[in-house]
Amino acid sequence: MKFSTKEDVEAPIDAVFAMMCDFETFERAAMRRGAEVQRTDTMTAPGVGLSWRAAFMLRGKRRQVELEIVTFDKPNEIVIECRSQGLLTLVTMELVALSKNRTRIMMSFDIKPLNLSARLLVQSLKLAKTSLTKKYKLRVAEFAKSLEDRYKNA
Repeated sequence: MKFSTKEDVEAPIDAVFAMMCDFETFERAAMRRGAEVQRTDTMTAPGVGLSWRAAFMLRGKRRQVELEIVTFDKPNEIVIECRSQGLLTLVTMELVALSKNRTRIMMSFDIKPLNLSARLLVQSLKLAKTSLTKKYKLRVAEFAKSLEDRYKNA
């Protein structure tokens, strides 16, 4: 099951990519929302192999996720692989320079079930795909707006 959307940001592609690579900010944001986040690599610079282990509560259950950057093509693309109980999710973030100060962000979220219970979960998500797509597009638009605001205020 795949969700995808695109948003334009009033900022140069290099600045947008740099903000998207500020993983420490994303770690702190997840921790503020109650997640436990732990880096599991020893890398000092962003790149392929950067990885995390995260745990959080979702719908009354404790969920654990392992995340790893599998593609890092500066300043064009970042792909993060997320593994959890029975699910494999690929989060793809592609950047395209539209002009000197305008960048298009194309984000996709591809969920693949690895076992029967995950397949049932994905099947139930398909029933709500319209509303989930709407929420996904809204969140990506908010993210793009936050990047734009960070660039203007920097």
